[in-house]
Amino acid sequence: MAVEIGVPVRPHRRNWLLPLLQEAVVPLLAILTALIIGAVIIWFSAHSAHDTRLQTVGKAYHGLFMGAFGGWNRISDTLVEATPYIFAGLAVALGFKCGLFNIGAEGQLYLGSITSAAVGFGVHGLPTIIHLPLAILAGVIAGGLWGAIPGYLRARTGAHEVINTIMLNYIAAQLLDYLILKPLRDTHASSQRTPFILGSAALPRLIGPRTNPSLSGGNTYTPLFVTKNPTFDLRIHVGFLLALLAVWGVWWFLRRTTTGFEIRTVGSNPKAARYAGMSVTRSFVLTMFLSGALAGMAGVTQVLGVEYNVKSLFSSGYGFDSIAVALLAKSNPIAIIPAAIFWGALNNGKGLMQSETGAAISSDLIRIIQALVIMFVAADQIVRWIYRLRQRGGGTAIFSRGWGQ
Repeated sequence: MAVEIGVPVRPHRRNWLLPLLQEAVVPLLAILTALIIGAVIIWFSAHSAHDTRLQTVGKAYHGLFMGAFGGWNRISDTLVEATPYIFAGLAVALGFKCGLFNIGAEGQLYLGSITSAAVGFGVHGLPTIIHLPLAILAGVIAGGLWGAIPGYLRARTGAHEVINTIMLNYIAAQLLDYLILKPLRDTHASSQRTPFILGSAALPRLIGPRTNPSLSGGNTYTPLFVTKNPTFDLRIHVGFLLALLAVWGVWWFLRRTTTGFEIRTVGSNPKAARYAGMSVTRSFVLTMFLSGALAGMAGVTQVLGVEYNVKSLFSSGYGFDSIAVALLAKSNPIAIIPAAIFWGALNNGKGLMQSETGAAISSDLIRIIQALVIMFVAADQIVRWIYRLRQRGGGTAIFSRGWGQ
């Protein structure tokens, strides 16, 4: 399994837009091609008695768009869906920068979520200014330590991080189920879940009404701006702003710090980095810790900002889908934002897509489109051949590192 690591050459200040557009061409064409193939699939599979095949295609994509962006509530839900993808996508992208394939974001997300929930409902008597950062920090550290394990094993023993992170995903999932079933279970709840976190540990929504205490274990979660207007009963929370801050932080860390430069150098050529006096072991462990911390933060935002508790199998595959988000963004921290929003829009819009076509189209079509996007981004030569694009000669040096190298 090979991981492609790009080391962009710094463009001239006046020409900064051209390299950016060149990097975005293939992902955008990959999305366009996937949507076209999706339309062809709809055309041949549509069986509506009232609409023509072309009308069914139009209704499907109209429903997909409106389900994701048709009104403030829809936009809010899409951004909420995108928030964990931003954090987890950053986690995978950061690993790629160091030549590591962190496929364990799902397990790190589990550890971050259950740890932050335990602090959120288990620690009493603290004001929000202390309790909320404490719950966030606990989840971030838990995810980071879980990620550091395969990083240390890779650095010290050469054990490949792909195998280790896959195994740790299973361990984390079973550990989560055990904690929810036994020591951390809410004994007053009919379902298998933890107690609701306290209001002092919740990530507040940006705008909306106060929550009904009867629906949240007697806890009230107050948004930053309280309103009774149903138009602005939005689910978007402070976690989305933290995700944007994390994007800037990862970009600054990789581009403006010595440690970030070392990580990128190790990812490009570990032998040259070692010859230059850089610690490859330190870079591996630190990168996987930071990657796990970001993935843990994805779970933290879901627990403290959306669910307010942890249920069995509460994640809908954020950790695994984040690999696709990182690939679509080509491991660029800034590009993670539109890639995550696109992924969130597909997931958020598929329900209305299905209902507008009268269930003539299955929501599983979205998974097909997502798979096609991944395929065309990973095998970009297909896109270049279809659209007759020439391989850019300069600007990005691509390195591939395989098993045991």
